[in-house]
Amino acid sequence: MRRALVFTAALCLAACGQTAEPVSDAAVPAEPAGPEVGSLDWAIAGDWRSDLERARDAWRSPKATLEFFGLEPGHTVVEVWPGGGWYTNILAPYLKEGGGQFIAAGFDPEGSEFAQNAMARFNETYVGDPETYGDIEVTVFSSDSDGMAPAGTADVVLTFRNVHNWMAGGYQAKAFADAYAALKPGGILGVVEHRLPSTEVQDPVAASGYVHEDYVKAQAEAAGFEFVDSSEINANPVDTADHPFGVWTLPPVSRTADQDGETPEGFDPDAFRAIGESDRMTLKFRKPAES
Repeated sequence: MRRALVFTAALCLAACGQTAEPVSDAAVPAEPAGPEVGSLDWAIAGDWRSDLERARDAWRSPKATLEFFGLEPGHTVVEVWPGGGWYTNILAPYLKEGGGQFIAAGFDPEGSEFAQNAMARFNETYVGDPETYGDIEVTVFSSDSDGMAPAGTADVVLTFRNVHNWMAGGYQAKAFADAYAALKPGGILGVVEHRLPSTEVQDPVAASGYVHEDYVKAQAEAAGFEFVDSSEINANPVDTADHPFGVWTLPPVSRTADQDGETPEGFDPDAFRAIGESDRMTLKFRKPAES
């Protein structure tokens, strides 16, 4: 009986000039839409980032960190010492698509063979690919450089895990002063740095790689900045900051021996890998609007 009813219905459709639509047991699901082109999610998901870089997102929280610093697509942004380009891979495409400007305040290539090689790699990878990264402006920041960007041009200056290096070189005050000079009035300085517990004594040259949060605030305020806010986005409460090879005992470096190739007795690298990356402060400062 059922087959007869179906046949009759098909005849009726044909008589009315209609064609029976095939019936599917299940609708075909639509392809999931990717992040909106030009969004921060899009930049973080970009296929120009390696799997190794993506694996560190859980420790570096790039989206939450950049949103905390108030990054906008049309901004002019200075990244101080971008190094291997982990954050550049996010910042530069994002700013390119949004009509902003990325300025890399890099190492002085005349300072050392390491700096020369690092900047050559940066220029080849990033400056040499404007289709992906836009027209990157490269400047120099060092102990004797003339600033890090043209005065009063930047909306945001960002530095990721560099303060201890400036302390080692004895020019941390210059670094904060140069950042202040580069910013427009009302501009933002964003700092991420390995955090030394306040109960520990601060080494003036930060040989362990860890720095007191209050020390960073004092340096920024001495340069003229106003403290805006702090965040625990990049905190790691498991990190005790007292490791045999300083912060470099932890991932991603995971050092296992000193400069003489000596490893402490009973050293367990797995224990330090289990800690993960360092505990980090995330601090936001502002150049006063009237300055």
